[in-house]
Amino acid sequence: WGQDDSSSLKTLGVDLLQKQNARLHHTEEYHDNTCLIVRRGQMFQLKLTFDRELKDNDEVVVQLSVGEKPLESNETLLSMNLRSGQDARCWCANISNTSGKECLVAVTSPADAAVGKYFLSVTTGPHIYNPGNKVVYVLFNPWCEADTVFMPNDTERLEYVLSDTGYIYVGSIQNIVGRPWNFGQFEEDVLDSCMYLLDKSKLKQKVRKDPVIVSRAMSALVNANDDSGVLFGNWSGTYSGGTSPVAWTGSAPILQKYYKTKKPICFGQCWVFSGVLTAVMRCLGIPARSVTNFASAHDTQENLKVDIYLNERGEKLNDMTSDSVWNFHVWNDVWMKRPDLPQGFDGWQAVDATPQEISQGIYQCGPCPVKAIRSGEVYLLYDSKFVFAEVNADRVFWQVKNENGKQKLVKLREETKAIGKSISTKAVGKNTREDITAQYKFPEGSPEERKAVEKACSYLNSSNLAVCESTTPLPPLQAGIQLEVEGEKALWLGNPINLNIIVQNSSAGVWTINLVASCQLQSYTGKIEANLGSIKQTVQTEGKPVIQLPLNIAADAYMKTVTSVEDELLIKVNIIAEIQETNEKLTDELTLTFQYPPLKVEMPETAKINEDFTCSFIFKNTLSIPLEKCKLHVEGLGIFKMETIGQGDIMPGRIIKSQIICAPNKTGEKKIVAKLTSNQVKGISGEKTITITA
Repeated sequence: WGQDDSSSLKTLGVDLLQKQNARLHHTEEYHDNTCLIVRRGQMFQLKLTFDRELKDNDEVVVQLSVGEKPLESNETLLSMNLRSGQDARCWCANISNTSGKECLVAVTSPADAAVGKYFLSVTTGPHIYNPGNKVVYVLFNPWCEADTVFMPNDTERLEYVLSDTGYIYVGSIQNIVGRPWNFGQFEEDVLDSCMYLLDKSKLKQKVRKDPVIVSRAMSALVNANDDSGVLFGNWSGTYSGGTSPVAWTGSAPILQKYYKTKKPICFGQCWVFSGVLTAVMRCLGIPARSVTNFASAHDTQENLKVDIYLNERGEKLNDMTSDSVWNFHVWNDVWMKRPDLPQGFDGWQAVDATPQEISQGIYQCGPCPVKAIRSGEVYLLYDSKFVFAEVNADRVFWQVKNENGKQKLVKLREETKAIGKSISTKAVGKNTREDITAQYKFPEGSPEERKAVEKACSYLNSSNLAVCESTTPLPPLQAGIQLEVEGEKALWLGNPINLNIIVQNSSAGVWTINLVASCQLQSYTGKIEANLGSIKQTVQTEGKPVIQLPLNIAADAYMKTVTSVEDELLIKVNIIAEIQETNEKLTDELTLTFQYPPLKVEMPETAKINEDFTCSFIFKNTLSIPLEKCKLHVEGLGIFKMETIGQGDIMPGRIIKSQIICAPNKTGEKKIVAKLTSNQVKGISGEKTITITA
């Protein structure tokens, strides 16, 4: 009996019901409202319109396809017969209601569906309805208990998935600064940029289900090193031909430009890589946070030791050391279960997009379970040895002496508690810093911590095992001498450096001390940019319980380098005291950071959607030096895209005021982030929040 064509059913239209689906799937923030954005493991509805009423024997198949040549065999083609019933393990579609020629269809994806961009078509008998512009994005679902990225706590989901602004912590242990950062995962083209990266990753459809593999692939693609990914890393101090890493205020402009040009964006350093990876992960639906480790070890030999070499003046030598200690390093934690590992390693996983070490042939790092780092189980995938060393290595100071034309190394001190401090991320639901060091390591010196280090050592470079054995602490000095440094830890740029080195001679012994102290300008990765000065003096302690030695350096000594290097620099002071009578050595190290006047953002507390308001940026140069070639970089998510406004030179005492007329296009709490850069000051951040009402 075959039906003749005239009576066979034709599809006339598909309504993706974006608004109601987006609300249920927590995707209404995404900029794109022509497509359907849903999360896996959760039902969504479609409305189909036919050329006549649906009969019981009409066959209707809803199809979702990926890529140019979709095939059912490799899961790039999904066919759902509306009559086939339900099965939680695979995609299915069922009729939930018919009314005249319209039919409401409930589509359910499995909780391990492959994430990506699908094209929708409908087949009825010989007719295929394929409009070509009906796109369904499928994302990970932290709201779905069966999804491996499930996050049970609602305020955490709000922070780690839906929040599009935050802070990335930078500076030094003594002076931690929260730098405002716009992740911007819902902005225009950002989702498409993530889909483009997924395609670039060449991951097969079957593994696009797995957040472990997807997050690892994204850690590789956010840097440009092997795969012309998103960002070029550059630590040279000169950034002509690109944007200086300190000038960015957020991730969206980087991902948008990358999506438009398909070429790597210049330039990034660790916090930029991390900010972009947080945006990509949150955009795809994987809970993520940017994490800063202060005094972060980069241990190239995998021996849990970072060697630092000083010359006879106490200056750190750049060229002798392949290991380094970064003042801070920023990576990411992503939240997921680890069915690929033994039990007990679910939860936060460290991933790092900054290109540091090659892993399986390319620059990628993680995901590595934070619990494995804490317990020293560094055999677990991925890259746990490297991350363990970043937070646990010991730091060894050596002095390079020239004796009769030969170099001789003298060990000055070994520090077991100097690395992996104040590990920081933004607190959940609050604009404050949360210290998560305890998630990464047991308390320094506790039996659990020593046990974790011993366990890690048993898996590390066995040829270097001797260095992992617990080093015997140096005996207390026979000459009861102590060193300290007095002075401001934060220095106004353009002011002289005035420090006092204090030798405490508590035992009132009679000693001859050879003292050297050096002052160097370095970048956050520990690279020496200039030697600013040193003192060398021999002091007699007889009858003096306290000896003070001034270390004074004029501002001119550092201003030239600060101006010519486009990175934010800091000052490191190293002191070495050698007691002649006992041949004992004491050392101390100090970090000074520059401080700057504030950048103020002024605007009303509230505004109405689509009604203009004025936002002002005010800055007074209270420094003693002019700031040359000033630029103001401003961005307000849901209000305006990133803009750069030239401000020329700002003389000492001068005030600048810049205004922007804003027309908000989204309701809710929105933030405007501003940054002032100049030749002298690399980045002063300011921000303010405004509530936009309907």
